[in-house]
Amino acid sequence: MNLHEYQAKDLLRTFKVNVPEGIVAGTPEEAKNAAQMIHASTGSEKFAVKAQIHAGGRGKGGGVKIASGFQEVFDYAGQIIGMKLVTPQTKAEGKKVHKVLIEQNIYYDGPNPIKEFYISMLVNRQTGRNVLMYSPRGGMDIEKVAEETPGQIFREEIHPGVGLQPFQCRRIAFNLGLEGDAYKNIQPFLMCLYKAYIKCDLSLLEINPVIKTSDNKIFAADAKMVADNSALFRHCVIANMRDISEENPTEVKAGEYGLNFIKLDGNVGCMVNGAGLAMATMDIIKLSGGSPANFLDVGGSANAKRVEEAFRIILDDSNVKAILVNIFGGIVRCDRVANGIVDAYKSIGEIKVPVIIRLQGTNAEEAKEIIDKSGLKVFSAIKLQDAADLVNKVLKD
Repeated sequence: MNLHEYQAKDLLRTFKVNVPEGIVAGTPEEAKNAAQMIHASTGSEKFAVKAQIHAGGRGKGGGVKIASGFQEVFDYAGQIIGMKLVTPQTKAEGKKVHKVLIEQNIYYDGPNPIKEFYISMLVNRQTGRNVLMYSPRGGMDIEKVAEETPGQIFREEIHPGVGLQPFQCRRIAFNLGLEGDAYKNIQPFLMCLYKAYIKCDLSLLEINPVIKTSDNKIFAADAKMVADNSALFRHCVIANMRDISEENPTEVKAGEYGLNFIKLDGNVGCMVNGAGLAMATMDIIKLSGGSPANFLDVGGSANAKRVEEAFRIILDDSNVKAILVNIFGGIVRCDRVANGIVDAYKSIGEIKVPVIIRLQGTNAEEAKEIIDKSGLKVFSAIKLQDAADLVNKVLKD
């Protein structure tokens, strides 16, 4: 589950990670009031006005502005709130901005140069350990840094039994080129950051940039958090931060019925039970000349109602030109799926796209009898390759 920047920073504060003082606002008036409160607290004369959407690269899309004074905060907030923000990480239509984060200015003048770094924590799937990735060249072009100068990307593997160690923090500080107070300040910053990553059960914590201010303080200027969905039952506070307006509406609806659904850009709708079989089905659709329009796993406890809703969700996609139902009856019974298909036809009415059905396993013969007696105009297959060939045939017809 993705979190907004302001939500991530609220969590980081509870772990004593140094973040700029900020207040979220939903209107220009609220933004101006927020700037006034931040000024009273910090004395800051400049403010960052930052769009809150689940996507990176906001600055490149015009979603981050630096305001000099309260009126500019008001004006910039009015421009950003309600806009469709397009970034390198959004689709072409962009995402609508509902809120902005108003923050104190941390790019103030002083005796030392300001520096930007990149720090992230995630799981290394190959080693099964957490890894801290970092670079002395943080900011909006970190992807270019990784591509053009990979030697500027460093890694620290973290042993799960002992966690992040002080010697590793010192090595990170050295590789970032820090000295003096900044060298000392980055070390507790890293330890608190790692504690937040572990205690919140995050799958990703990315701070880009980490700022070394002119007076050698360390700030998390931005924050991206992705919480592990499987661990949300342990974190009610984080679970309540979910913003479904940032998610695909169809995927949200599917989740309400216990369906694992991901929207794709193809032309063949898939209804499968089991993630492995779903991926194999998507592969064979691609090999047959089609392109999967979705990943949809009805799960092991699928009933007729869930199958009917799965059909409705697939048919909501106007790009779907055919539907492939591929069920292996292990835990789920094929006759339940067959009844769901029949009920879906009766409830939805005429389904205008071809439907290819392959049901194998528990009660497969009963399922075939249900489909045959229903009078539905469907294509049936026994082998997966036969189903793929039928997909190819109906797409060409």
